[in-house]
Amino acid sequence: MAIVECVPNFSEGRDLAVIDQITAAIDGVDGCQVLDVDPGAATNRTVVTVVGEPEAVLEGAFRGIAKAAELIDMSKHHGEHPRMGATDVCPFVPVADITMDECVELARRLGKRVGEELSIPVYLYEHAATRPERVNLADVRSGEYEGLPEKLKKPEWKPDFGPAVFNPRTGATAISAREFLLAYNVNLNTQDKKKASDIALDIREQGRAKRDANGRIVRDENGKAIKVPGRFKNVKGVGWYIDEYKLAQISMNLTNYKVSSLHEVFDACCEEAQKRGLRVTGSEIVGLVPLEPMLMAGRHYLRKQGKSAGLPEPEVIEVAIRSLGLHDVARFDPQEKIIEYRLAKGKKGLGDLTLTGFGHELSSESPAPGGGSVAALCGSLAAGLTAMVANLTVGRKGQEDDWDAMNEVAVQAQPHKDWLMRAVDADTEAFNAVIAARRLPKKTDQEKAAREEAMKEANRQATLVPLEVLERNLPVLELTEQVARRGNPNSLSDAGVAALCSMTCAEGAYYNVLINLAGLDDDAEWAGQIRKRAEKALEEVMERGRAIQQEVRQRLEDAQQG
Repeated sequence: MAIVECVPNFSEGRDLAVIDQITAAIDGVDGCQVLDVDPGAATNRTVVTVVGEPEAVLEGAFRGIAKAAELIDMSKHHGEHPRMGATDVCPFVPVADITMDECVELARRLGKRVGEELSIPVYLYEHAATRPERVNLADVRSGEYEGLPEKLKKPEWKPDFGPAVFNPRTGATAISAREFLLAYNVNLNTQDKKKASDIALDIREQGRAKRDANGRIVRDENGKAIKVPGRFKNVKGVGWYIDEYKLAQISMNLTNYKVSSLHEVFDACCEEAQKRGLRVTGSEIVGLVPLEPMLMAGRHYLRKQGKSAGLPEPEVIEVAIRSLGLHDVARFDPQEKIIEYRLAKGKKGLGDLTLTGFGHELSSESPAPGGGSVAALCGSLAAGLTAMVANLTVGRKGQEDDWDAMNEVAVQAQPHKDWLMRAVDADTEAFNAVIAARRLPKKTDQEKAAREEAMKEANRQATLVPLEVLERNLPVLELTEQVARRGNPNSLSDAGVAALCSMTCAEGAYYNVLINLAGLDDDAEWAGQIRKRAEKALEEVMERGRAIQQEVRQRLEDAQQG
């Protein structure tokens, strides 16, 4: 599921009644969840963290901006933080299964709607910027609220959306798409702020001022200090002393963890601390973190330990937590701190049942879960067995040449396993949607038309779910083929069972595609395309699966005879 974060900053940090009304407007949208509200009295500003499905978050952001325009009067606003509008900034951030380009599109759609429906001048910045001089937020916000009347008169500062007219009540709003910002602190076994600052200068992108042999700062022809860059791009950092913890910290913002990762920065802090006779005692993530950087860290440390990085997700996360020392200051609860887990908290599905519980549910008088869910389960088991064989190969003496390849197989198999397990629920949900559509009223012509359209859409979705399950077996079997040939020979039978499970999944999913296509008689062209796609995928799965099956059987028989 695509997940996007939105972090609107509202120019009100003192009146909790106003803040509550704004956040309630956002939280009232289904599929959009307010995870954090951080008001500041001195800044007179509140930072709200919103996550959810893209369309829902887009709607929630608009409602929040509209409510802020209704309740906040910028002509009376004073605070320490730079600002130019009731909703000052509103960035979209990709979290999972969504690209930066898609976030840019969300930002521009929101900007257009805010400009047209609320008559608020909107400037696009960072990745959503329409011109180079508007990429930097500081440039866009220069002059702040007080400078807007004159700024809006200049042709070069015509808003991207909305009127080029000063609105004294709302001011202007800056909307963007940007990478996820990780607020990250590394703890040291010292109270010396200067040592922490010295490490921060070597870590951060900006680095430190260059000095000559006498310790004087070296300047260019314009008198500006020449900088020696630090070790990491997209990292900002300072050193400080935290009285609450009685220790010094390297406090950083990682503005693109895909360029400079959490674990690389942590390891570098450890190296720099050791050079100075210090020791890193742990670290803390301020606020929430996406799942991806935690998985990256866990796999990094597993590889350093000479273990497979393709372990189940909870184990990888636990390795990351312990390796980064995230329990040092306070307990790091992944269910509370990781965005994807926080969103899923409290949601229970078929995959959360015990094997016995699933068996009972399956054998009840209810038609769902049924064959489609069982097919998806078989596929998940195939991917799980494939990962298991690969994991049992990594670290095995005599197979050193296969470790890297099997490590990669295990890493790739885990997401397939998890996706197919989620499809167990997705298939049942799709079937339930078909039943719900059939039960819609059909007394009037309008109701009949609405019911037919709902049934068509539900049947399409109920067809696409098993089709995607069927096609997912192709990449799974590619991995299974590798473990059958290069995996731990003691687990050869497990590779064979994985192939059989994948073939069962594909055949079962194909049956479900066919039975749902039967409900799309009036959509013959679409149905024909889907059937051809399913037949092609099934043929490829069966061909590859049978080849693995025959190879495994032959090798097992040869081993018995030998």
